[in-house]
Amino acid sequence: MRINPKILIALGLLVVFGYFLQELVLGHDQYATGVLKARREKNDSFRRAKDSPLSAEQRDQFDSLRYFLPDKAFRAAAQLERFATPDTIAMALTDGKADKYLRWGKATFELQQQRQQLVLFLKVNDADEEPELFVPFTDKTNGFDTYGGGRYLDVALPKDTDEEILLDFNATYNPFCAYNNEYACPVPPTENRLTIAIPVGEKSFPEIDHTGHKH
Repeated sequence: MRINPKILIALGLLVVFGYFLQELVLGHDQYATGVLKARREKNDSFRRAKDSPLSAEQRDQFDSLRYFLPDKAFRAAAQLERFATPDTIAMALTDGKADKYLRWGKATFELQQQRQQLVLFLKVNDADEEPELFVPFTDKTNGFDTYGGGRYLDVALPKDTDEEILLDFNATYNPFCAYNNEYACPVPPTENRLTIAIPVGEKSFPEIDHTGHKH
């Protein structure tokens, strides 16, 4: 029995469409599931006195940190530029002091059809076994949906052969001073001020007044 070629073409298209739909739906679900799992683990750590930047009073009222919904559109594959001779800078802290960082490189990317760039920093004398690049930044959500002082992003140190670096803004988080003013935190430098809104990652932390109400 001969099968009409048009039927074969139609079946082939259905298979291709099925794979595309699976990637579109299940792929996003798997990614979102990973993001939500990391957020649950962070909430758990904030409930424990040992790991938490929250005061005892804050922990008593704490239920969850606030986040935007995960959005894969804010995972930017950025062009990576390593600085040939990284400068050591004193990055200002919120208490008026400073910490030393290396201006390690620069990431250039496009979001919302606008070209953006961020300087990548490496902590000097960082004792971590797996050092990460530190990316403090501000964007147009600060002071509205997110902490007014800016947010942070940690990125795995790329391989020597890598020409791109993935900036997943869904993983942005608040500095500890966003929860408790007893902490001193690095202030995002002026060169890391984005001109767009980044409506993903961690939102601002609600304050608790003397009545125990959040606002």
